[in-house]
Amino acid sequence: MRFLVTYGSKRGGTQGLAHQVAESLRTEGFAVDVLPVGDVHELTGYDVVIVGGALYAGRWHKAVRAFVLRHTAELRRCPTYFFSSGPLDASAVQRDIPPVRGVAELMRRVGACGHATFGGRLSPYARGFTASAMAKKHAGDWRDPGQVRDWTRQIAASLRHDLRVSA
Repeated sequence: MRFLVTYGSKRGGTQGLAHQVAESLRTEGFAVDVLPVGDVHELTGYDVVIVGGALYAGRWHKAVRAFVLRHTAELRRCPTYFFSSGPLDASAVQRDIPPVRGVAELMRRVGACGHATFGGRLSPYARGFTASAMAKKHAGDWRDPGQVRDWTRQIAASLRHDLRVSA
């Protein structure tokens, strides 16, 4: 089973999460490619797609939204999972955070199998007016590798179960 993990990220936090997802899936025995959404032109050859987007002001990264809309038909034909990154605190580890409205709408559009929200990351040296202002009070890294591993193990177990049932 071949996975594509694709993502959109301005400051690299979501990119790092995508690589954690991929590494965890590789540990589970799967072949995985990791690419930014701008580098993905077709989904041929992938059995499962995981799409990750950073949240900015309650909205998914623009390039990720465009990717999902552009590839809706292809994503509907394979198991698809979404993840979001963004909370600049420990809330994503403490409780399940549902997808924001726009992400939930995209999930319905493609028939996504699941979603996870992971903590975000903001460098104290973030550039840009809004990011640098936020960094004064909210700089830190709330990405939890254990949460990522747990989520990817659930995906792996679900897919293996589905394969056994259909065999």
